This record gives sequence, structure tokens and C-alpha cells, in this order.
Amino acid sequence: MHHLIPLLVAIPLFGAALLVATGRHLPRTAAELTGFAVSGSTAALALVLLLNSAPPMVEWVGGWLPVDGESVGILVLGDGPALGMAALASLLTLAALAYSWRYFDEPPRDRTGSFTALMLVFQGAMCGFAVAGDLFNAFVFFELMSVVAYALTGYRIDEAKAVQGALTFGIVNSLGAYAMLMGIALLYARTGELAMAKIGRGLDAAAGPGGPDALVLASFVLVLTGLLVKAAAVPFHFWLPDAHAVAPTPVCMLLSGVMVELGAYGVWRVYGTVFAGPGGIPAADLTRALVTLGALTAVTGAVMCWYQRHIKRLLAYSTVAHTGLFLVGLGVLTPEGDDGVALYLLGHAGVKAALFACAGVLLDRFGSVDEHALHGRARGQLRATAVMFAVGGLGLAGLPPFGTALGKAIAEEAVGAPFTVVYVAASAITAGAVLRVTARVFLGLGPRPEDAEYETSGSDEEPETSGPLRRIPDTMTIVPAVLLAAAFAVGVAPGFGALVARSVNEAGSGGAHAPTHWTLPGVLLGVASALLALALAGLAVSRPSWVAAPGWAAPLRRLQSGHVGDYVAWLLVGATVLGALALPGILGS
Repeated sequence: MHHLIPLLVAIPLFGAALLVATGRHLPRTAAELTGFAVSGSTAALALVLLLNSAPPMVEWVGGWLPVDGESVGILVLGDGPALGMAALASLLTLAALAYSWRYFDEPPRDRTGSFTALMLVFQGAMCGFAVAGDLFNAFVFFELMSVVAYALTGYRIDEAKAVQGALTFGIVNSLGAYAMLMGIALLYARTGELAMAKIGRGLDAAAGPGGPDALVLASFVLVLTGLLVKAAAVPFHFWLPDAHAVAPTPVCMLLSGVMVELGAYGVWRVYGTVFAGPGGIPAADLTRALVTLGALTAVTGAVMCWYQRHIKRLLAYSTVAHTGLFLVGLGVLTPEGDDGVALYLLGHAGVKAALFACAGVLLDRFGSVDEHALHGRARGQLRATAVMFAVGGLGLAGLPPFGTALGKAIAEEAVGAPFTVVYVAASAITAGAVLRVTARVFLGLGPRPEDAEYETSGSDEEPETSGPLRRIPDTMTIVPAVLLAAAFAVGVAPGFGALVARSVNEAGSGGAHAPTHWTLPGVLLGVASALLALALAGLAVSRPSWVAAPGWAAPLRRLQSGHVGDYVAWLLVGATVLGALALPGILGS
């Protein structure tokens, strides 16, 4: 079975090459069916491998096995987390392709199938990153994923803002990738290895009596900087809202549904495999770094989410906030925290992809994603979309029995009381913003807010279809419904939580995991988050001034300047802060 793991990358890349070679000679429907079949077969293979991932599998691609302890081949992993992320990426790609069935304007003949081909390359790159067992090939797939994401973000190249958003995305993420590559070079210089497990053992063997040195710290900071840029952690996050505002809706479903999560997964994988030993970074220092950055990310993302009227930007900032919660859960370095984050991540992927799909319906029906301009326009229309948007908001709040609620409850118990407040507040504020949009746009509740100065409102967006839709295609309704149902199933499927926990711990510390069933405190906190979200939405609708940013929030909003130079400066600040948070343990050793 382990010989099939490389096919997770080969199948979508071959399908993309086939479409590029033959796309101009195929009818559009045939090209899209081909992409759907290739993506679906990859998803099916990922699920089959996932069901057979105990015990974890390892494959050296091409039979290049280590000789005398020295490895030169490409290592891929087939454990639960790796195959789980590959399955998630494949299933969401399949959902995005189904959602975008005959979605865009009929392209020129030489571009027929180009969007589908790009989506397949994106899928292959995400699967490759998930199963990569050596750092260099993780970087290769990291870059392939990024390059394709730039092209998909700027797919509507005739729009200047789409090109600008894609360039911002490309520059910031490329700098993160260069940082990661330099960190890999330092690790190779120290250990002569690229396989993650071998690097970890090499660092342990090379550590002197004083423990890790400045080279280890530098490599740690550089590698994690690249991964945290991809995860959109503060202050590396500025590219995300700008990209989501201009990217086609199916692409947003993947960016927020799985690509950002892959950044968090990379942090977990790299630390646990490379830096967790005595020659790496002390656990207390990683905890301080991840928990501090995670809490800052959750708070900043939640505040910025609340003060948005551009619906796609609002959802993008909610992704930032929940990424912060993932990092806090991972930062406590306990099996319970890892289990909770894994479940939380799965539930969040379904909920967030569904919410972006619903936002796409609004854009293609009314030609706007401005909460103020859309006030009451969908009242009496789009009833199914209205229900799904509201349900998605409650799922974002962590209302039981959604998978987000189960994962959040387990993570809250792992992180302890002080950070439980951050979990409840961030989830309630982001969900409250989504429910506020539901009340205003779909129900027409409350007075229409007065227009104020906004950096971006979303009122000048153009439909992504050939024109405003009078009838919403069934695929654009069925796909978000299935995604929400899947997020619901994560929390209620018998034994699913225990299965995820067992897979995570087999790939991690191997220690016994805590029970992953519902607990009374977890249920109560989930209900409290949902009630707080409803209360915030109600107050915002009845008092529109609540959504006007107060003076203290203005500097925070101005940081999202749209100038790539500012974002690069903040990337350097973030790398410096990350190093400062990890430095005390190095000095102490």
C-alpha cells in the first residue's frame, strides 16, 4: 500500500498536464469532467490510504533507500495526519471544482481547461506538502502550491486589483519561502541530511553539553517564518485579506479551507520531527512563541473581522482569528491539544469553505459583497443560502454538535482557563460578524448603516459569472450544504474523534491520548460562544454604530495598507519577534 502514496501527487499533476496539452481541442464540459474525475480519483486514493495508515507507512520514492545511514532519496510519509491533510485537500478541491461547474465566462479557446488544470496542480502540491518526509521536498511543494495559488488568485487578469492582490500574495509568500529555504540550508550544513527525522537525530547528536546553539535558533526561526506566513499568523497575515478579496470564490474555498491549515500542520510536523529533541528548541520556548503569536493572531483577526463590511474580507479575517486558536492549541505541546486542533481544523475547513461558497452566491447574484449595499436585497430570496450562512456562523462559533465545537472544547481543556477566554471571545466575535451579515443581508433587519470611510467596501466587485445570475445553479447550493453536513458529521460520527486522536498520537509522541468525547464544560462553553455571537449580532443590527471602528481600532485598520513594502517590513518584524521569543532557552542552555 505504501507504494501508492506518490500517486497522490502524480495523478493530479498528470491530469493537469493532460488538460494543458489537449484542453484547446476539448469542449469545455469534457475538460471540466476530466478535472472532476482526476480530482475525485485522487481523493478516493487518499481516503483508501488513510484507512490503512495504521501503522504509519514510509516510502522512498523510486526505491532510493538509505545506504550506510546516508539518505539521498525522496521520503514520503503515510501516517494519519499526513494522509488526513491530503484527503482534506483533495476533497475540498473536488468540492471547489463541483461548485465552479461552468462558473466563469466562456474562456478563449486556448485557455479552455486552464482553470481546472491549475486547480489540479494546486491539489497535487498540497498533497505533496502534506506527505513530504524531507524538508527540501516540503519546500518544493510549498513553492509549487504558492506559485499556483498566485495564478489562481489573479485568474481574472483583466482586473487591476486582482493582479495587485496576486502580486502581494506572491511577494510576501515568496519571501517566506526564501526564509524557509535558508533555514533548510543551515540544517543541512549542520547534519548533512534532509529527511526530517534524520535531521532531528543529527541535531541531537551534534548538540554539545550546552545544548542548541545560534545556528539551530536561526534555522528554527527561518523555517517557522516560512510556515507561519503560509498559516497567515500575525504579523505575517497581511497578504491573506488582500488575496481573498480578489480571488475567485472556488479559490477562496481552498485558501481558507485547507492551505492556511497546511501552514499550521507544517509547524506541528517540523517541530515534532526536527526540533523537539535535546538538540532542538526547548519545549518551553516553543510554547512561549506559539502561544504568544497565536493569542495575538486570534485577537487581531477577531477585531479586524468585526470591523469589515466587505464580506470576503470579513471571512478572511475570521480565518486569521481561528488560525491563532490553532496555534495556541498546538503551542501547549500536549497530545490533548494536538487532538483538539486536528478536530477543530477539520470542522473549520468545512464551515469556512461553505461560507465562502455562500458569499460567492451573493456576489454572482447581486454583483456586490458589500454588507451595507446588500442590506435587505436578499430578503425573500436565496432562502437556502440564508439558512446555510446562518448555520455556518453558528458552526464558526463552536455550537455543539459541530466538529468545530468538539475540537474547540478539547483544545480549550488542554490550554487551560486563561486561554479559554481567548477561544470563546475569538469564536464568538467572528461568528457574530457572520450572523450580523445574515441578519442584514438576508433578513433586512435593522436600519441601513450610514456609509463611512472604509478602505474596501466590496461594492465595486463584479460577478465572476458571465453576468448577475437570475437563478443560482444547483451546484452552488449543494456544495456548501454538503460541506456543512461534513463539518457537522465530524462532531457526531461515532468513534471519529477517537480515530483522529489515535492517528495524531501515532504520528506524534505516541503517548496515550485523552478521551475525545463531549464533556459538560465543553458543551456549555460552545453554547456560551454561540449565545454571545447571537447577542453581538443583535446589538450590531439594532445599533449600527457598533460596527463603526472606534479610534483605538483605526491604527490597526491602517496597518492593512495594501502596500507590499509595509507587509515585507512586518514580515521582518515577525521573524525578529519569533527569534526573541525562542532566545531565552538558547541563552540559558
